Amino acid sequence: MTILIILFLIFLGILLLLLEFAVIPGITIAGIGGLILFGVSIYLAFDHYGPIAGFATLAFILIVSPLLVYRFFKGKTGKKMVLESEITGTVDEVNEEKVHVGDKGITLGRLAPMGKVRVNGETIEGKSVSGFVDENVKIKVVEIEKTHVNVEPINQE
Repeated sequence: MTILIILFLIFLGILLLLLEFAVIPGITIAGIGGLILFGVSIYLAFDHYGPIAGFATLAFILIVSPLLVYRFFKGKTGKKMVLESEITGTVDEVNEEKVHVGDKGITLGRLAPMGKVRVNGETIEGKSVSGFVDENVKIKVVEIEKTHVNVEPINQE
């Protein structure tokens, strides 16, 4: 009878871990409960059947449980739960051949403190170094970073 209890605890522990990974991710009661059930089943195996059965139960839990979880997520049901999309977006970089420090331009929108600016015909992301700058204000490029330029209004010189 104890063998059935040990197998049931292992089965329930695997079920709780699958529930933890698939339905309620994070460290929750299901994951902790699954690990506790594994521990109780190992304890019962050692206590009732001795070290050989205890180590066999431990080996079964350490080898078979991860394999079952892996097979679950590679199967049809698991593939429906796993996000497999790829991110294809890119970040626009400043064309340093066309935009240089000291170039003048205009704000296309309000810089609060970031927004769009047009410098030498290029529309790029601009960041104000001196607070908010309204729309259609002439600006000067102070610094060029990889994805944006730092600008300041020209009338503050």
